[in-house]
Amino acid sequence: MLVLVNLFFEIGFAQPIDKFKIQKEGDHQGIEILLSRLNLNEDGLAPVKQSVHDPEKAAEELLTYYRLRSSIKHPIDRDLKADSPGNSATEKDIEIANDALKHVFVGQPAYPSHFCGEDIDWDSRPVPDNEWVWQLNRMSFWESMGRVYWHTGDEKYAKEWGEQLVDWTCKNPNDNDHQYAWRSIEAGIRGYRWTGLFQRFIDSPSFTPAVMVAFLNSCYDHAEYLMTKYHTRSNWGLMEAEGMAFIAITFPEFREAETWRDEAFRRLNSEIKIQVYPDGHQRELAIGYHVGCIRWFQRTYDLAKMNGLNDAFPKSYLETIEKMCEIPMKLGMPDGTNAQFGDSWAGTPGQYNEHFLSWAEMFNRDDFLYMATNGQKGLKPKSTAFALKESGLYSMRSDWENDAICLVLKCGPDGGYHCQPDNGTFELFAGGRNLMPDAGSYIYHGDPENRAWFRQTKVHQTLTLNGENTKYAPNLLLWKPGKELDILVVENAGNNNFTHRRSLFFIKKRYFVLVDEAFGSASGDVDLHFQLAPGDAIFDDENLSVHSDYKDGWNVTVQTEKQKGIKLEEEEGQVSFVYTKKEPRPAFRYRIKKESENRGIRFVTLVVPFENEKPNLKIKVVGDPQPGSSNLQLEIQENGETKYIGYSCFAQ
Repeated sequence: MLVLVNLFFEIGFAQPIDKFKIQKEGDHQGIEILLSRLNLNEDGLAPVKQSVHDPEKAAEELLTYYRLRSSIKHPIDRDLKADSPGNSATEKDIEIANDALKHVFVGQPAYPSHFCGEDIDWDSRPVPDNEWVWQLNRMSFWESMGRVYWHTGDEKYAKEWGEQLVDWTCKNPNDNDHQYAWRSIEAGIRGYRWTGLFQRFIDSPSFTPAVMVAFLNSCYDHAEYLMTKYHTRSNWGLMEAEGMAFIAITFPEFREAETWRDEAFRRLNSEIKIQVYPDGHQRELAIGYHVGCIRWFQRTYDLAKMNGLNDAFPKSYLETIEKMCEIPMKLGMPDGTNAQFGDSWAGTPGQYNEHFLSWAEMFNRDDFLYMATNGQKGLKPKSTAFALKESGLYSMRSDWENDAICLVLKCGPDGGYHCQPDNGTFELFAGGRNLMPDAGSYIYHGDPENRAWFRQTKVHQTLTLNGENTKYAPNLLLWKPGKELDILVVENAGNNNFTHRRSLFFIKKRYFVLVDEAFGSASGDVDLHFQLAPGDAIFDDENLSVHSDYKDGWNVTVQTEKQKGIKLEEEEGQVSFVYTKKEPRPAFRYRIKKESENRGIRFVTLVVPFENEKPNLKIKVVGDPQPGSSNLQLEIQENGETKYIGYSCFAQ
C-alpha cells in the first residue's frame, strides 16, 4: 500500500485528466490520485481501503460511503430534499437552469447571458469587461441547476451539471494559460459553492463515480491552491479562507483537511480584527462589500458550529459580527436602500430584510426584528443619529418611518480599491425618495475612462480646489446629536496647504445647514459641488439656488448665501444605480476664486427637503469669524422667528 501511495504522489496532483477518459468508469489515474489524497483509515472507509488495488471498485465504494455518510452537517441539508419538490426554486432559477442546459450562461449578471458553445469555452468573452469571464467561472448558474433539480426532480439537470463539472475540471488546470479561472477569489467562491452542489447532487444516479472523482480531485486542488494565497486586509482574503474551510469541513477525509481547516480559521480570526473598525464597519467602506464580509465571516462560523468546531472562534468574533450587522440599520436609507459610496449601488427597498430577520434570531435583537418587518414587530432603534467615528460615516434622520428625512455623510480613511476620494460627500433621502444620491461607480473593468470619471472628487457633493481629486486626510472635530439639533463638524486636508471643513446642522429634524470652509495658503478655484437625482431642476442664478422639480411628492432646494465673487454654474452630472448603466442628472457648483493671501473661503448653504412649498428661510453668519476657527454662530430666520445655532469649541 505504501509503495502504491508513493507512486500516486510521484504521478503528481496537477496533471490534467483526459475528459473523455474520466467520463468512463475506468479512469484509473484520476481514481488513484484521489485515493492517495484520502486518509483511508477514517471511520467508514475500510471498504475503500480494501479495494485500493481495484480502482474502479474503490471509487464505487467511496461513492457509497459519501451517500451514506451522515456525520458531516451542511447548511444545505440533504434530508430536506424529499420535501423540496415545488418549493426549491424561483422562476428566475428555472430560466437560468434551462439556459444552462443549452450552455447559455450567466457571467457578470449586468450583461445578457451568453452561449458558450456546444463544446463549452470557459474563457468566453462576449464583452471587454473581464468581470464577465471571472464571474462565469464562479458558476452561479450551477446553484440554480441544483435548486431546480430539487424543485422538479428532473434528472436532466443533474446529468448536465455532472457533464459540465467534468468538462470544466478537464479544461481548466491551474496553470498560466487558465488564470481567468484561477484567481484566488474565484477559487474561494467555488470552494464554498461546490460543497453545496455536492449536497444537491450526491444522491442523483447521474452523480457517477467518474463525476465524484473529478469533483473531489478538483476540491483538493482548490484547497491546496488556496493555502498558497492570502490577501490580508481585503474581502478576497475572506473568500479564500471560506472556500478552504468549506472544503476542509465538508470533506475531512482528505489527508490535509485539518491543516486547511485550521489555517482558514486562523485567517478569519485574524482578519476580523484587521478588517473591521471598532465601530463595526469593514475597512473598504463600501456597504455591499461590508454586507458580503458579514456573510463570509458568519458562514464559516455557522458551518463550524454545525459540526462542533465553533470553539475555534472566540466570543469576540461573534460580538464583532453583531456590530457589523448594525451598520445597514445605522446607515441605511428609510426604504432599505443604501448610500452609493465607493463601489456600491443603492440596491432595492427592503433588500436587507431577510438578513435582519436572520440576525434578529441569531443575536436576539428586537431592533433587527423591527428592521426586518418594517416596524410591524420588534422595537425601533433607540437613536436617530449615529457616528461611526473610525470609519468616518455619519447618519441623521427625522424618525424611523419609511418617508423619513435622512442624510448620510462620509469623511473617512482610504478604504482601498473600492473606495473613492470623496470625503465630505453625502446622500439625502426624504419622503420616500433619494433626492441627492451619490454618483456610484458604474463599472469595475472594461471601461477605464468611465470608471475614472465616476471616481472624481468633483462629481461628489463636496469641495474641491481647481477641480483636483483630494487625498484621504479626515478628522472629526465635533459630533453632538440632540432632540432638536444634530451637529457634525468634520475636516479633510485633501490638498497640499488646503483644508476643507464641513459643519452640518440638522435643524428641527426638517432641514440642513452646511457651512463649508476652505483655508490654507493654496490658491485657485474653490468649488462647492452638488448633484440631484435624475429629473428636471430649476436654476435661480439671482438667488444662487437650485431645486428639483418633481410634480408630485418631495423635492429639495439648495441655496447658498450671497457673497462677493461667487458664481453658480451648471456641471456635467451622471449617476449609476446599476452596474454598466448610467443616466444624466442635474449637477452644479458654487465657485469662488481664492488668492494665496486670502485667509479662507466660507460657503453657507441651506439644503431643504420639502413636500409642497419651500419654507421661507434666511441664514447668515453672526460676526466675522475667520474660516477654520473653533467658533461659529448662525442666525436663522423662519417665518419671522429667529434662532441662533452654532458651536464655540470642539470639546465633545
